[in-house]
Amino acid sequence: MTPTTHTAPESLLRRTLAEKRIALVAWRLLVLQNADPAVAAGAARFSTYRAHPWRRMEHTMDSGERLFFSDREGLRREIARLERTHRRIEGTDDQGRPFTALDPAVRVWVLVTLYESMTAMRELSGDPMSPAELDGLYAEFRAVCAEFGLPDELFPKTAADVPAYMDRVIRERLEYSDAVHDLLFTMLRQAPAPRRLGRLGPAWPLLRRLIARFLAALTLADLPPAFRERFDLPRTRSAAALSWALHRGMRQAMTRLPDRLRYRIPPTGVPAARPAAARAGDGGTDTPATGRVPRPRRNRGGSPRARAEAFFRQVLDQTGDGYLTSADLQAMAHNVCWQLELDEAAEGEVYAGFDTWWQHIRATMDTDGDGRVSRAEFTAAMVAGADRDPDYLHKGLHTALRALFRAADTDGSGHVGADEYRVLFGGSRVHPAELNHGFRQLDADGDGRITEDEFLRAFTDYFTARTDTTAGAQLLGRP
Repeated sequence: MTPTTHTAPESLLRRTLAEKRIALVAWRLLVLQNADPAVAAGAARFSTYRAHPWRRMEHTMDSGERLFFSDREGLRREIARLERTHRRIEGTDDQGRPFTALDPAVRVWVLVTLYESMTAMRELSGDPMSPAELDGLYAEFRAVCAEFGLPDELFPKTAADVPAYMDRVIRERLEYSDAVHDLLFTMLRQAPAPRRLGRLGPAWPLLRRLIARFLAALTLADLPPAFRERFDLPRTRSAAALSWALHRGMRQAMTRLPDRLRYRIPPTGVPAARPAAARAGDGGTDTPATGRVPRPRRNRGGSPRARAEAFFRQVLDQTGDGYLTSADLQAMAHNVCWQLELDEAAEGEVYAGFDTWWQHIRATMDTDGDGRVSRAEFTAAMVAGADRDPDYLHKGLHTALRALFRAADTDGSGHVGADEYRVLFGGSRVHPAELNHGFRQLDADGDGRITEDEFLRAFTDYFTARTDTTAGAQLLGRP
């Protein structure tokens, strides 16, 4: 089976993926994908899902839109970008097995689980697709997959072959990894509050416990029987009843709604590319879409040491494990490249800048030689290095900062505005209002933009200033 056409504007594939109730099987999809040893190893080494789960979800949803709702040019552009990202995800797992995100069998599994989740959504709601619908959906799905250039023989030949493929992979290759356990039982219990929670933010510690229990029960009830049997994950009666009521209730409700409420994305529409400035207002990492600017939190401590600790915690530790490794620097570079939608050449410059910084960090901060840098090591070395050597920051940090600035300066004007600044440094642990305040401190003349020299000088001040009255000392908010 070698499809050659992309999905039509009106298609069963787009209608199914665009329905809001697809969210009910999203967590199930993540569990199945992360049970593959290579996906789990990549998540453990490179993913930011623990520290930045909502940003990670946004990236996944954005990528899905570009793959299945764009035209052929947009599809190929997204595939090329995914391949550039996945090329950097490789290594050896905890059992000494080599892994790479470009393994064709792994990529096919990740793709097929998406198709299987669409069919599961219909089955779980009591409205399974007919054989003709399954054939049509699979044909459209394979047309998209054909653009990845993966070996045709790795895919199930027909829709009727998908269940046997799923059972075989579950029984022969999947593992109950730490990533699977985190998704089922841990991650949501520790997740930071989503930006869009608004006034419910203070209630998040209670809400996330309830949501975590609810989602774990639903996911366990909805996983394929072969998966539950393989890993001894029981489907309780209460969980089965929850799944039955929720899926069927959502089907009854959604199918009665007008399309503008039923679908997350217009099934017939092709989403236009959004500039970075527009994405900055979408929530997740930047100013809320409502336009209201919350009161910024105050960063405690005004010494260079306190600021270095805050920078490590709020900006550098992307994977949330308390250490700094090359994966954290790669994650920072990836986030910038993703948000700014850079081309291959510009991406390469950003990654090269961050790699240079990592080599400098490892050479000057990894005092115990374990290949990673703790917060204490980073803080001590950064403060001492900046004090002793005027060129210390220039040799490492400034290289990455120049790459960041030039990537954000997409029109080559020599300036970066507030939206680009928030894209560069926004995160779940840095409040948008704090970033707004930091930008205003650097924008001394109030013209709404900063130069590269101002940008670099601000970071020098951040790590060296003895008082918080210096503008650069307030990059991450008020002292």
